[in-house]
Amino acid sequence: MATQSMGSNGQGTILLNIFDGSRQPIGPGVKNLLVRIIDGNQKQLFSDFRSGSSFQFQVPFYDNFGDRYTVIASGDRYKQAGVTPVNVQRTVPQTVELMLLDENATFQFANAKWSDLPQKYPEIHSILARGAAMEDDAQARYENLMEKDPATLACLWNLMTAMRDIDLPSGTPLTYLKQLIWVDMPDRNIFAPKQDRFYAYADKALVNQVQLAAQQNEFAPELDPAAFHKGATSSYKQVQFGEANVQLTFHEGDTQIIDGTECIVVEPDIDYYKDLAAHALLEVIANALSGSLTDPKNVYVLRWIAGRRAGVPEFNPPYTIT
Repeated sequence: MATQSMGSNGQGTILLNIFDGSRQPIGPGVKNLLVRIIDGNQKQLFSDFRSGSSFQFQVPFYDNFGDRYTVIASGDRYKQAGVTPVNVQRTVPQTVELMLLDENATFQFANAKWSDLPQKYPEIHSILARGAAMEDDAQARYENLMEKDPATLACLWNLMTAMRDIDLPSGTPLTYLKQLIWVDMPDRNIFAPKQDRFYAYADKALVNQVQLAAQQNEFAPELDPAAFHKGATSSYKQVQFGEANVQLTFHEGDTQIIDGTECIVVEPDIDYYKDLAAHALLEVIANALSGSLTDPKNVYVLRWIAGRRAGVPEFNPPYTIT
């Protein structure tokens, strides 16, 4: 365990729980988990191997910036995960919950079958089905994605689940989403779903709803959105979490009438971190600065961890990674 060091004012407690990609405590068969604990002074206080899913550590309490801890875990064949800052207190234990994915884990969509969507996820089923000539066509389109491009389907579910959990002044972003765009239209800077984002038609009232949410400090506007989202007219990023916040980018010049409602194009995506400092410290996402497409597996992990840290309902898309 980490021990008290000179300059501290007592001790604090960190409770660490580790889960796997099924959102369950990591199994007893997983051995040699490497746990690292670094204080706010960037001094590594603990680095050792453990077996199990729950651990308790006593760490120095400094009563200053030194109490902004970083906790990182990794394992043989498991991807690294971590959180920062963990604001240690002297009297209240701080719980950290991390998710580790097996490097060979794959997407499991057993709970996301098309036949289950109308009853379990009627709002999302409607969004996914609209635009197809028949229900069978919508199902074929969905199942083709599941078979041939599971990363993109995982991205869809990551975004749909995260948007479902965002409270706007009236409804959620899904309330205003009408229809996904399933074909590339490069001349309009609009594209079929990819593993990092999708484009959809949404009731233009969504723009005002997000602007109102920004006034309540739930979103922050992005300056010069067209620099990173070609053709965009405005963009707002959720600020609720330290990691994996939803960004809603609007292409208000591209309109269409759907079911009598004037719609504009919205481009949702999820960024890994609010700032690059967290990325550099945690060293979790190797490709965040490389220009590669966002990995939906990383989004799944980060969004789940962020929700657990914030004490909000669990991020629970209808798939797992095992």
